[in-house]
Amino acid sequence: MIGLLALGLIGCSPSEEELMEAGIAKMQTGSWEEAITYFDRVIEQNPKQARALNAKGAALVELGDFEEAVPVFTNAIEADSSDYRPWFNRGNANFELGKFKEAVSDYNMANGLDPSQTDIYYNRGLALLGIEAYEDALLDFDAALQVNPNQSLVYFNKGKAQLGNNDPLGALESLTNAVNLDGKNAAAYYLLGVTRMSALGEKEEGCVELKMALSLGYTEAQSWIDEFCK
Repeated sequence: MIGLLALGLIGCSPSEEELMEAGIAKMQTGSWEEAITYFDRVIEQNPKQARALNAKGAALVELGDFEEAVPVFTNAIEADSSDYRPWFNRGNANFELGKFKEAVSDYNMANGLDPSQTDIYYNRGLALLGIEAYEDALLDFDAALQVNPNQSLVYFNKGKAQLGNNDPLGALESLTNAVNLDGKNAAAYYLLGVTRMSALGEKEEGCVELKMALSLGYTEAQSWIDEFCK
């Protein structure tokens, strides 16, 4: 089907929809640069084609071209500000650039347009964590866990927010949930060990978790082990 479509695109002037389908087919195979060439052809025909602009931005994000992706998503938003997707995607690009405040603003807009999109809560929680807005981050992580309570990374980042919010006991519970769901989460074991030792004085239990973190490749645990676990 894809091959026939490609042949058809060579032999005639394809429509916007045909070009979009070809670009999406390339994205589905991970051919991001080729996908962009199709989306660019759509944009040449119709510079306000929001779907093509958003898709091009998404392909740029997959390539790691976050700086270039942001203005493309902005153009998509200007073409259709009622679609949550370019707001969400621009938020993701801003997050990758370390522009956490801008990311939160974008996620807020995406959430307002479609509150049913639960990925927004986790991503916004990460951005809020990045600006040390720990209480707001916790609200978003809890919202994500209400949808699916079996998410190790959400518990891990909730634990980080709780530590930032001076709640070591809550953090221990969240981090324990994280390692119970994913026994290879080395960073969670590390935080568990450090928190047990520094907040609760539980040296023996903390050493066990630090050694587990080190065995999983988390080398930062070595200095704690050298100092406290001999």
